[in-house]
Amino acid sequence: MTGTIPARLDRPVLVFGGSGQVGRELVPALHALGTVIAPTHAEADLARPEMLRDVIRRSRPSVIINAAALTNVDHAEREPDLARQLNEVAPGVMADEARDIDAPLVHYSTDYVFDGVRSTPYDENDEPNPINAYGASKLAGERRVAAANGPHLIIRTSWVYSRTGAGFVATILRQLSSAAELRVVADQTGSPTWSRSLAAATTATLRALMRGDTLHLPEESRGIYHLGGAGVASRVDIANELIAAVAESSPGIRLPVVVPIAAADFVASAPRPRYSALANGRAEQQFGVRLAPWQAEVRRMIAGAH
Repeated sequence: MTGTIPARLDRPVLVFGGSGQVGRELVPALHALGTVIAPTHAEADLARPEMLRDVIRRSRPSVIINAAALTNVDHAEREPDLARQLNEVAPGVMADEARDIDAPLVHYSTDYVFDGVRSTPYDENDEPNPINAYGASKLAGERRVAAANGPHLIIRTSWVYSRTGAGFVATILRQLSSAAELRVVADQTGSPTWSRSLAAATTATLRALMRGDTLHLPEESRGIYHLGGAGVASRVDIANELIAAVAESSPGIRLPVVVPIAAADFVASAPRPRYSALANGRAEQQFGVRLAPWQAEVRRMIAGAH
């Protein structure tokens, strides 16, 4: 019995930020949908709008995915003009170009558009109120994308992690073999999101929008979607889950003790929301897409799941 071969898009998928934490997982995942173009920073500098326009006009993609941004929260606080250029102006340029060729734009945003004063997960109808320059620049980027009035999906995610890079989880993993204790902030809560799962969910969303070899994003399906790991966690919870997973996979290994500290004890340029977990209901209702509980995702990552 021969299975049905999934349709492939007739024009390429264009990914900005293909070398970043999410982009590294997106590019291979998206190959299932068609040809993927992922220009380098030298080919598409977010600070140079004319380069972005040129890449889009030359490639005429079926969909544009923006996984590029200034994501270092403290850097954004020190250089708010740069954050605005990369996180607001550049997505606005992409959105204008996407509208002109009638290609959907998938733009990643952040839980840091919220102020963190509540204690239950934020959904897409909750009013943003960023408390740092990074969150403000990302919210402005969301609004520029929406104002272009083209087909778009704005995907807010939370506490994205992977095994490599400079993020919280990768840093913890590097310290496991050498540190006796880990001082970890205990009074911030979010929705930990494995970059590989976010890439898979994005690909599944696009697959749900395919009609033959083209993408169809009706007006009622456009807008903001939350995609964070299911559940909520503090950074201490994440560190303890990582340690437990490593202990199970490597019995007998000596591992550090987690020492909870307050965010006020951690030197940082920018304030962080105390609580920024996300409720993901709209994506599941609209596209049948959801992420697994964050604990399961951490263990899949440690186990080397593909």
